[in-house]
Amino acid sequence: MTFINYRWSGNEKSNISRVLDYIENHLKDDTKLNITSLSKIAGYSEFHFLRIFKEFVGLTPADYIRKRRISEIVKRIGGNRPVSDIAFEYGFNSKENFTRAFKSEHSILPTEFKSTNCSLRLFEPFKFEKIYPVPVVSMKFLEGFVLTAYNFGDTFPPNCWNKYNSEKRSLTLSGGVLTEDFGVMRWNKNKKCLEYYIGIPTELAKGNLDTTIEIEIEGGLYAVFQTVPTTQHEFVDTIRKTWEWINTVWLPTSGYKRKDAYELESYMESSKDYSERIYVPLIKED
Repeated sequence: MTFINYRWSGNEKSNISRVLDYIENHLKDDTKLNITSLSKIAGYSEFHFLRIFKEFVGLTPADYIRKRRISEIVKRIGGNRPVSDIAFEYGFNSKENFTRAFKSEHSILPTEFKSTNCSLRLFEPFKFEKIYPVPVVSMKFLEGFVLTAYNFGDTFPPNCWNKYNSEKRSLTLSGGVLTEDFGVMRWNKNKKCLEYYIGIPTELAKGNLDTTIEIEIEGGLYAVFQTVPTTQHEFVDTIRKTWEWINTVWLPTSGYKRKDAYELESYMESSKDYSERIYVPLIKED
């Protein structure tokens, strides 16, 4: 693990930490999580509290609470208890409100998640100290190959995977054969956004290929990062933290820089191993 410490002001950190602890202790009680109460606990005016909370946490208090609640509900889905009962326990006053919030967060319905049991990006309690799960790193020369993939455009990558898995698109592409899936990304300089695709090697694509495209993956030198094994509910966050570690810790000290080519993520959803490989194309620093 790599530990990263940020130099927040001691008082500000203490004040926001107190609010975060209070939110966790009252996550099921909507009456105690209004801005007036939270700002008083922090010791700030409402205006200053909203500004400093978002500066530190990266979300408004309302968004943070909503994401935390949905995350806790996701962890409890799976038994015989109705999802609506769990949602009501965590402050959603109707099934419709929860379904709308869940779909907005993950781009699939709660029923689709329950039927596929895929890995969602969950929001754990915010911590000032970031802990990065350090992957196994290797350097490899890859032969070029072709992927048959769906174009998800600039959709948030975890939500691309949610849709891909819930609609069983891997089996659609392969004709019913279990195979490894590849997420493919590249920064679009003109549109200034990350474009994302998911698919399988073209030689394995024997099924329905409607609306797919072929993507040529360049051969060459790649750094390959195997993420640490984790659990279903921690998997997507582990991937996010691994990318952060690659970008902020590994690349700046590696002696290499990114090649302007597709970067890849690969794993097999059906394996339930909850580890993936990340491929970053490289060229030597001048």
